[in-house]
Amino acid sequence: MAFRLTPRDTAFYDMFTEAGRNVADSAGVLAWLIDPDVDREAVAKALREREHAGDSVTHRIMRQLNTSFVTPFDREDIYRLASALDDVVDAIEAAADFIVLAGVGALPPLMIDQIRLLERSANETAEAMSRLRTLRDLEPYWIEVNRLENESDRVYRKLLSRLFSGDFDALTMVKLREVADGFEDAADALEHVAHAVESIAVKES
Repeated sequence: MAFRLTPRDTAFYDMFTEAGRNVADSAGVLAWLIDPDVDREAVAKALREREHAGDSVTHRIMRQLNTSFVTPFDREDIYRLASALDDVVDAIEAAADFIVLAGVGALPPLMIDQIRLLERSANETAEAMSRLRTLRDLEPYWIEVNRLENESDRVYRKLLSRLFSGDFDALTMVKLREVADGFEDAADALEHVAHAVESIAVKES
């Protein structure tokens, strides 16, 4: 076994675990919107708090990256992973905020499907972040997140087809399209997290 003169900085593991939990918490708050009677302003407020928490841990990761001599894995992968985790929460918060600001009406069933898929993928992500320290048994995680993202894509395309079917007035269609795009951005960001983890695992194996 090679002897390290300079120990790797292990603080990153705790911060990525924290960021992963925040992603799952954000998706869980978003899922409150499945209830048609929920206080949407309360949802948006809670997500703003999660977005601020996400920004905080992202900034701490970047500060650690700038001051650490030896990192647990490639610096570019740390930056990529932190940025993707931050992007997930940003996209979720922006979509929920728009729902409130634009006075979006009832969410179509396919949009509810988008939310449920995001929640599942976010929970997978949080669990994987807690296993970065060992990098063990992570392949099922990125395979599942990729599968969920493909399913999200199919739901998104079906939703767009429904929005352009003529069943919605123009203003409602535009509003719902904006929300659907935000949820799709979050699904893409979750897949980017999975790709970053896969890259780390392959390099460290």
